[in-house]
Amino acid sequence: MMGKDVEEVSASLVREYLSRKGLKKTIACMDEELPRTNSSVNNRSDLRRILHLEGLYKQNKVEEHSLKSMLEIIVKDRMSEGDKTKVGNHDDKQAYPLEQTMSISSLDMSVKRDQSCMESLLCDSPRSSESSMSQLPSQTPENTRKKSFAVHPESEKSVYRLPSSHDLPTVSKEGFLSEKKILDNDNQKNRSSRIRRGIMAGPIASSLHESNRRRPARKVPSSVTATSEDFRESANWTNGLNTTNTKSNPSSSLEGESRMFSNLNKGTIDHNRHERMSEVKHRLKNSAPSPKLDGLHVLEMVLDDIENEESLCGVSRTSMPELSLDKTPMDQMTATALKEIIFGSPMACFTEEWKQQNFTFSDTPGLKYGIVQKKGGPCGVLAAVQACVLQKLLFGESSSGSLDQRLEVSNVLRTKCLSRALADMLWRAGNMKRAVVAINTGRSLFIPIGRYKSDGILEMITYVTVDTLDDLTLVLEKHVRQFESGPFGCILLTISAILSRTIATIQSDMDVPTSTLIGAHGYCTQELVNLLLCGRAVSNVFDDEMKLDSGNGNFTLLKGIKTRCNIGLLSLFEHYNICKVGSHLKTPTFPIWVVCSESHFSVLFCSSEDLATDHCIEEEFDLYYYDGLANQQEPIRLTIYPHCPAEAAQSDSDADSDLIPPLELCIRTKWRNAVVSWNDTDPIL
Repeated sequence: MMGKDVEEVSASLVREYLSRKGLKKTIACMDEELPRTNSSVNNRSDLRRILHLEGLYKQNKVEEHSLKSMLEIIVKDRMSEGDKTKVGNHDDKQAYPLEQTMSISSLDMSVKRDQSCMESLLCDSPRSSESSMSQLPSQTPENTRKKSFAVHPESEKSVYRLPSSHDLPTVSKEGFLSEKKILDNDNQKNRSSRIRRGIMAGPIASSLHESNRRRPARKVPSSVTATSEDFRESANWTNGLNTTNTKSNPSSSLEGESRMFSNLNKGTIDHNRHERMSEVKHRLKNSAPSPKLDGLHVLEMVLDDIENEESLCGVSRTSMPELSLDKTPMDQMTATALKEIIFGSPMACFTEEWKQQNFTFSDTPGLKYGIVQKKGGPCGVLAAVQACVLQKLLFGESSSGSLDQRLEVSNVLRTKCLSRALADMLWRAGNMKRAVVAINTGRSLFIPIGRYKSDGILEMITYVTVDTLDDLTLVLEKHVRQFESGPFGCILLTISAILSRTIATIQSDMDVPTSTLIGAHGYCTQELVNLLLCGRAVSNVFDDEMKLDSGNGNFTLLKGIKTRCNIGLLSLFEHYNICKVGSHLKTPTFPIWVVCSESHFSVLFCSSEDLATDHCIEEEFDLYYYDGLANQQEPIRLTIYPHCPAEAAQSDSDADSDLIPPLELCIRTKWRNAVVSWNDTDPIL
């Protein structure tokens, strides 16, 4: 259990460093290969407390040039400890002329090498970085070990030996040597030997067990000799791991090391040991380079770019406050329940039409507000989202200017409206109390067994639960690219809405608990559309509830729309007397309607909010129509004459019904005697 805790804390320390440096792709790669768990440390103050960094953190805050990350604070403390011991040793070098000087020099080099190892770890793949950090010795102030080389008794002038873990000379803050007893175990030997030799700078296995199994630690000889040139070359490789094709000047630390070792007798080198050092350096130079991140599909990964003080899981670097997220990885039980409510069977899978659909906007001039539907199937979800996006664009706080100006939106504005529209939909589904956002991690989180068919989607989802609308908006603004540009955007919204409402509540919403949200041929059912528009997965579109007498004093309760909705609905089925759309949907808060016509959903909207409040409008008005599947090339503007003379209405109704566009029939379910002008646009039949 302790090993797992060390791994989680180490991973959090690395993530905190990467987020402070703005390394988005590296964080994305790390989250893909090693997703966060419930044991992850998601708060900076908790991380400081676990690592006992409160004192160092306070000192750092008051400095003129304070460091941003805890890893840098730790490294700076280690380096400053080395400087203090060098000063103390200089004052007392008469009492300890040779042994202490070499110990202090070795300590300084060891500290710098530890720093180099950490920097190299952060340049390698995130998974390797986290695993490597988990194997480093504890670096808290209370547990910091000062490393040094001891002088070999037989050759004090030029030969060093590595001390045993039983009797490790250390240097106190005052600059005097002291003895510290250390427990000897195999893991500690492996870690200390790797750090001294620089092996931890390269990619290593994901766990200590795998590391020992794949690459056994070589035994460190009782004495290892090297010249200043050897150490300088090794340090140059460690510090310059990712400086290929760039000029680098010798650092001051390397010059210091050169001066420290310049007085060694170079003629007393043990050639066998020198060969071993060369072999180690050769292995280091030929170790695998860090992976290229250019080819990563980072759109469906979770990105962290945090500048806030306390949170490791915030959602913006500049404008978003700290946010602690409750993340839950998908398990097979939840995935099975989701498939039951969506398809009716855990053996069913999403079709390719659903998998490929997201909320990508059109680039056609005049239609940049429109979401493009690639193929038939998820049109109900797309139309509901399109209507909510139009609500934000036309009647949001920032909306101003003419209709053309409001609809000719920038990429940034339409993405912002999308994230806020999704937030409203999920918040309604969660009964204004909670919401859940499904996120694609890019890797499978469980291995399906038994009667469950994998489709490579539900298995990769982690869902985040939030308790306020502000937090929900922040999460969606951070992950909106997964919905807008990711491969499963439409599915992620559907899963988010179901989990926000909860599966049990959705079943209680339906007239028949065994109903599904996706019907035959991959089409959205009315329950799914109502869930997104009204927040409840009811099966009907009439107002309130209806009781049907079943005889013998029994009755069947049919559930409808309880309150007035922001977005309305018009249905061709009402024209054929199959259903009755109630006023809660027919007269919404905003003049925007989802249109259900011939098993397809599209959108009608008006730029004047007065149309929603004036129930007896007399003058003509314009409605705009958008169908994401129709490959529109220009806006479609319809002029509605709500109260035409009876003769005109009668002549129009006497026309061949096959020649009347279904859209006009839907419009007349609200404005009964309306005449529709298509304004030089070919009617859609």
